[in-house]
Amino acid sequence: MIDFEDLPELHDPVMIIACEGWNDAGEAATGALAHLADLWDAEPVAALDPEEYYDFQVNRPRVVSDEGRRRIQWRTTRILLASPDSLGRDVLLVSGIEPSFRWRAFTGELLELATDAGVGLVINLGALLADVAHTRPIPVTATSDTEATRHRYDLERATYEGPTGIVGVLADAMGQAGMDSISCWAAVPHYAGHSPSPKVTMALISAVERLLDVPIDPADLVDEARAWERGINEFAESDEEVGEYVEALEQAQDTADLPEASGDAIAKEFERYLRRRGPGDSPYPGGKDL
Repeated sequence: MIDFEDLPELHDPVMIIACEGWNDAGEAATGALAHLADLWDAEPVAALDPEEYYDFQVNRPRVVSDEGRRRIQWRTTRILLASPDSLGRDVLLVSGIEPSFRWRAFTGELLELATDAGVGLVINLGALLADVAHTRPIPVTATSDTEATRHRYDLERATYEGPTGIVGVLADAMGQAGMDSISCWAAVPHYAGHSPSPKVTMALISAVERLLDVPIDPADLVDEARAWERGINEFAESDEEVGEYVEALEQAQDTADLPEASGDAIAKEFERYLRRRGPGDSPYPGGKDL
């Protein structure tokens, strides 16, 4: 059961969801949600009972200091409420942890909350490791399974098939319930998948900004993203193998941005890179990370 503190009647609410774990490469998605919560002065209004969904050996409780006293804080999924003046509508921020079990019950609780609150739009945030260059704009794919939602927000149709995380399950459930359910996935350079990833977080913030049609201040993320990119540049310059790989990714992405770009053209860029490395070599900078 969701433990409510106090949820007032909301005005045209939107729900934004991000969950730790499989859906959150580089902590980019949860970083975006935390940025919005801080920027919009969000306050906690509800939480899920962690006993129902989490293995505490995986998501261990924390000892925290509260007004000079130590106490146990049980990690769980929390719902925060924000009412930013710039948006003119309420926002429910779901700061989640992918559950260890009982996914359908977990999804049902959040779906019931969204339905009771009158949520019409749900934005699901995720981040995945991908073959992209840190020096180029971070790709963000915004999709929906519903034709009307795609038309309304100028989105792509989702084509992925395969294993999914709780964000994918929630997106499907919200869409089937009749809400405008949108998934925004950002690509994190796999060779720079350490946390945090402020440039990727900024890309997700920009996607939310476009969907909500409201300016969102990136604040310190701009300087943090520059420092992140500068640090990876230094790493690539110090390792010839990584530097060559980054260059190949840059060429592939630059080719993809051309009007005549095609999957074959991008594949050829990688073939040229692989030939330079020689037969039998992996296309990835083996075992190297930041």
